[in-house]
Amino acid sequence: MAVPAEAPEAAAAAAGRRFDYDVIVVGAGIMGSCAAHAAASRGARALLLERFDLLHHLGSSHGESRTIRDAYPKAQYPPMVRLARRLWADAEAESGYRVLTPAPQLSLGPSTNASLLAAIRSSGAEEVDLARRWGGAFRVRDGWVTAVSEHGGGVLNATKAVAMFQALAAKNGAVVRDKTEVVGIRKGPEGGVVVTAGTGEEFHGAKCVVTVGAWTSKLVRSVAGFELPVQPLHTMVLYWRIKPGREHDLTAESGFPTFSSYGDPHVYSTPSLELPGLIKINYDGGPPCDPDSRDWASGGGDVAERVARWIEEFIPDHVETTGGPVSRQSCMYSMTPDKDFVIDFLGSEFGEDVVVGAGFSGHGFKMGPAVGRILAEMAIDGKANTAAEAGVELGHFRINRFEGNPMGNGKN
Repeated sequence: MAVPAEAPEAAAAAAGRRFDYDVIVVGAGIMGSCAAHAAASRGARALLLERFDLLHHLGSSHGESRTIRDAYPKAQYPPMVRLARRLWADAEAESGYRVLTPAPQLSLGPSTNASLLAAIRSSGAEEVDLARRWGGAFRVRDGWVTAVSEHGGGVLNATKAVAMFQALAAKNGAVVRDKTEVVGIRKGPEGGVVVTAGTGEEFHGAKCVVTVGAWTSKLVRSVAGFELPVQPLHTMVLYWRIKPGREHDLTAESGFPTFSSYGDPHVYSTPSLELPGLIKINYDGGPPCDPDSRDWASGGGDVAERVARWIEEFIPDHVETTGGPVSRQSCMYSMTPDKDFVIDFLGSEFGEDVVVGAGFSGHGFKMGPAVGRILAEMAIDGKANTAAEAGVELGHFRINRFEGNPMGNGKN
């Protein structure tokens, strides 16, 4: 297995004789791709396995835009976002191309909404008069708070970002394989783990990182025999037509923000960027689904109608709702009951040989490089020094928080 630099060379040589790989990463979405890159960058022999084609559209890491923001109601996330932002910049420098477009972040909602107020405090956002910003595009209700964070926010090109980390992982020596469905993980006869593909092929590694998104519960159940409460939701990515003459006003180039509306429904958006003349405005959620048998036609439920009503009330002069959204794209959230991540050793018979990253609950993509670094360090070192140095408290993300308490951190 890969060992810290100060460990005896003999230990590393012995590990190399026993295992084909130091780290096997199962699942090549953003988390797995970042973990493979982090491991390979350390000199570990990393294998990244993907069930579908690379850059497929069947999970949660595809598409053209994800937000990055400091505005979080829960205190454990801003340090991880700040760490991720540094690692995004490092990866852009290493690859030579850009995946992050800076943009302000607007948070708005009722002044009585505790989550909104906490998010504003965490980001250092300042209250603004929306009548004086962005051409008066927004209308808000009386009693609502509107606050803007001018720095640290932006839009990530999701598919391009995944491709970037996969390419960097390969550049650093990782083996990347798609169309390889993992159906089993077991303890190896000489320690470590044996990862089995549906074809019967076996891969022997010192450690394993599991980042399979919406398929996490199924794989953990079959491998470890217990239920990890990660529920997939079928979400819809909706693009709406911008009204004639307003197209430039809502672009990233003009300084239009990403925004999150904490009212009912909870709506979020990115500026017009990837599809000229259209803007992405979405509902934050969706109905439960089985990732292997989704209803592609109507699985998102009534989210488009809910978002249309929001647009008609809050941004009616700039966005057209007649006829509904111009484009609908399916995606999935992998929800935990408390909406907090799972970043932990699988435990039981596997001890610290298998690490799980899951349940990112619709808000994890932005933190992909940080999560990937943490997972790789946990696998290689048995602990995540980068997390500790960045002030990220991993105790909040343990699997055992659900033991005897189905709501996990939600009890607090």
